[in-house]
Amino acid sequence: MPRAGAAADRASINTPRRRHVDTSRREELLASIEDIFLAEGFTSVTVDDLTKRLRCSKATLYSVASTKEQLVIAATKHFFATEAEGIEAAVAEEPDPRLRITTYLAGVAKAMRRNSRAFYADMVAYRPTAEIYARNTDRAAARVQEMIAEGVESRRFRATDATFAAQLVALAIDAVQSGVLLERTGLSAADAFSELADLLLHGLLRNDSPHDQGRAR
Repeated sequence: MPRAGAAADRASINTPRRRHVDTSRREELLASIEDIFLAEGFTSVTVDDLTKRLRCSKATLYSVASTKEQLVIAATKHFFATEAEGIEAAVAEEPDPRLRITTYLAGVAKAMRRNSRAFYADMVAYRPTAEIYARNTDRAAARVQEMIAEGVESRRFRATDATFAAQLVALAIDAVQSGVLLERTGLSAADAFSELADLLLHGLLRNDSPHDQGRAR
């Protein structure tokens, strides 16, 4: 019969040792890991690669997350959370419903420029990160739907199916992110979202709005 505590001993052998680091150092490491993954993808990057490039021990690295898989998930969540925070801060400063949508889509385009094709391919192929991506795409669609509803309520936009328009934006986000839309049009991500905002807003504007009348002159 195994001696008492043998299972615990085996667990301690198989579990990576962690080193305690302060919050600022952890955030710095997580941001650096995020930059590497966004530029190169995460499938080809090993833990040894990360320790060498970040000049830290595995114990320090595992203070951020206990496994490579958890590092990938943490970095992906960090990317979406920090970008969303920045986008919302910019939107909050814009009172015009039209410009709130263009500001939001411009922010999404800027965030997407950080993503390499390698990262996107890895992200959608790995179930945990694919789910994170899907949740954030859904949130983007919901956020656009909210802004459309605000524009309708303020009578800057005509009454329309806000859900359809928001889902159209979500599909466009995915098409830009995957590169399909960019390959077929030759546009950059920023240009693609500028065109999307233009098409969306001109379809939403009321016929009697000052902006629309100005275009008709």
